Amino acid sequence: MDWQYLYLLLNSLAISVPLAFSFYPKANFSQKWQYLMPAIAIPGVLFILWDVYFTKWGIWGFNETYLTGLHIANLPLEEWLFFICIPYACVFTYFSFKYLFKEDYLGKYAPAITWVLIAISFLIAASNTHRAYTSVTFFALCAFLLVHIFILRSQYLGRFYFSFIFILVPFFLINGVLTGSYIPDQVVWYNNAENLGIRLGTIPVEDTFYGMLLLLMNVTLFEELENKLRDHPL
Repeated sequence: MDWQYLYLLLNSLAISVPLAFSFYPKANFSQKWQYLMPAIAIPGVLFILWDVYFTKWGIWGFNETYLTGLHIANLPLEEWLFFICIPYACVFTYFSFKYLFKEDYLGKYAPAITWVLIAISFLIAASNTHRAYTSVTFFALCAFLLVHIFILRSQYLGRFYFSFIFILVPFFLINGVLTGSYIPDQVVWYNNAENLGIRLGTIPVEDTFYGMLLLLMNVTLFEELENKLRDHPL
C-alpha cells in the first residue's frame, strides 16, 4: 500500500466536516472567520517555531514514508497544515457547543479545574527539567493558565474544558494514527529521553497537554478578538 498521502489525508479529514458545516445558516461559523484567522495564525507561528527547533534537536521527527516529500523550513508541508486544520476543526467544535449548549456546565468549576491544572503542570515541569518536551509543554501550559487567572480573568474556560473533553475523541483517533496506531510504523516519532515515556496507547501523555495549550491559545484569541472587535469595530 502507498502510504505517502496518509498525513495529508488525516489533515483533510479533520477539517472537511467542520468546513462543510461552517455555513450552516443558524450558526454560521464563516461569519467568525475574521476572528478565527488571527486566532489560528498567531499560535501557529509560535508552535511552528517550537516544531522547527524540536525537530532540529531530535526531540521528535517525521517518517518520510507517510509524507508527500514537500518541506518548508525543514518541516513537512503536512505539519504546517496540521496547525491550520486541527485548530480550525477544534474552534469550530467549541463554537458549535456554545450554540448547542446554552448552559455553561463547567463554568462554576472552571477556577478549580484551572488551579489543579496549574499545580499539576508546574510540578511535572519542575521535576522534569531534563526532559525538553515535558518541561516546555507543562511550563508553557502553566504560564498560559496563569495569564487566564490573573490577567484575562476569562469567563469561557468552563466552555473550553467542556468542549475539550469531546475534542479528545477525534484527538486520540488522529494522533493515535500519527503515533503508530493501526499502521505499520509511526508518522511522528519521539525521542523518549525527552518525555516521560508514558503512552496513552501509542500517544505520549505530553501530547494531550500540548494539544490543550494549542487549542486554548486558539480559543483565547478567538474569544478576545471577537469581544474586542464586536464592541469596538474597525
